[in-house]
Amino acid sequence: MGLIHMASNVKTSVAQLCKNLQDPHHVARFQKICGVSGTFSGISIERKCEQEQLYNGTCIKHCQGESDNCDIYADNEKVSDGHRQRKSTTTGNRVDQDGCKNGLLNGTGLTLGAGEAVGYTTNTFPSGATGVSSSENPTNGCGVERISDKDAASQKYKSTVKPMRKNSLTGDIGQEFVIENKFLYYLFTFGTELGNELFYITFFPFLMWNVDAYVCRRLMIVWVWVMYLGQCTKDVIRWSRPASPPVVKVEMFYNSEYSMPSTHAMSGTAIPFALFVLSYGRWEYPFTLGLVLSLSWCTVVCLSRIYMGMHSILDIIAGVLYSFLILVVFQPALEVIDNFNQTYQYAPLIIISLHLGMGLFSFTLDTWSTSRGDTAQILGSGAGFALASHVNHRLGLMPDPAPSQLPLAAPPFGPGLVGVCLLRFVLGMGAVLLTRAVMKALTIPLACRVAGVPADDVRKARQHMEVELPYRYIVYGSVGFSIHCLIPQLFRCLNLS
Repeated sequence: MGLIHMASNVKTSVAQLCKNLQDPHHVARFQKICGVSGTFSGISIERKCEQEQLYNGTCIKHCQGESDNCDIYADNEKVSDGHRQRKSTTTGNRVDQDGCKNGLLNGTGLTLGAGEAVGYTTNTFPSGATGVSSSENPTNGCGVERISDKDAASQKYKSTVKPMRKNSLTGDIGQEFVIENKFLYYLFTFGTELGNELFYITFFPFLMWNVDAYVCRRLMIVWVWVMYLGQCTKDVIRWSRPASPPVVKVEMFYNSEYSMPSTHAMSGTAIPFALFVLSYGRWEYPFTLGLVLSLSWCTVVCLSRIYMGMHSILDIIAGVLYSFLILVVFQPALEVIDNFNQTYQYAPLIIISLHLGMGLFSFTLDTWSTSRGDTAQILGSGAGFALASHVNHRLGLMPDPAPSQLPLAAPPFGPGLVGVCLLRFVLGMGAVLLTRAVMKALTIPLACRVAGVPADDVRKARQHMEVELPYRYIVYGSVGFSIHCLIPQLFRCLNLS
């Protein structure tokens, strides 16, 4: 009985800890420390409002004493800005406020500047009535606070911006927010880009063409499995993004997708640490340097997701631990998987069918969203790389250095090396973009025709699994194959290899 009681206490404590780490107010506090505040910053959410409905990344709150059947039309005047609307009536010693419907959707709020008054609220009372002055009631009864002259003067040192990209599913552009620390804003914007498509489509080619094809090949295997398992786990758990307010949505692109675990945190952990493990001993560099760079990479990516308002602390911790678990399992198997892709006679058939089957499985976990397409894109890229590995090995192209040549030393750094690397990268990326554009133009109409889906509206057509899966799989499979097989042979023909 003692052990059972202890286990029950541990379970309760862990559940309470997880609930606390998932609290969006921790995210909001971190954002405030980093100098991020939303347009709802003047609203006393914790003191004045009650959360009634929680959506995926947005919430609706009603002030105390308000009912759901209020109307946003006061005195027959229609207000369409989506903010909280009020009408004031005076009865003796009391101010009745009605006609109110909360508009705190996705961070929209109301803040009064110094000396300003709300156009639809009055603090003027008839003779003999006992009123409440703005100094005595700075919140106007519904959490709307006034900004002091000092705070208003400090606004000139702040930047008001909007999210850089709109919501990928709904097209919502998000609400304005205030940035007080531009260095952290740009640092964490860079950090979050380390987990986006633009980074992947430039990082892996550069590593393949200019650094080490062996390391890139195996790092791609790790990345595919980490991202695939992370996306599938999200669709199974189905936890929503942190609520706004109190969280400021600095990023909107992934706001309609699920949050647990953070796949940015997973890739931001797997890529640097797998790169460190694969390259250390193969290349000559200090152990401390590799460890510090890996930790710094991981830290910037993980903190950037909290800064952007996309993940709770629990999402980040789970993503990091999940990623390390996958690395521990897959690291010993990398040698076997890589050799299988290169040498087994029927590897191409198994590679294509395995990655396609994984894509079909992931599409059945939840309704359509942009994450389904991302999963197919990841699987297609991985399949293309694996097929290219097999072809290269069969044709004797791009052989790995002999063990006697290890460890490898970096060539002398100079203008010639930089020029050749840049030339390879520019020519190669041009070929990659051309391949993607051509395959996209061919694949979408063909997939629509085969699936019987109208191709007039491409965005709507791609919401069908029969279109999105083959489109992403074929296009990015071709891109992966080109990066690992065709483009290196182009460099060989141009004497750039």
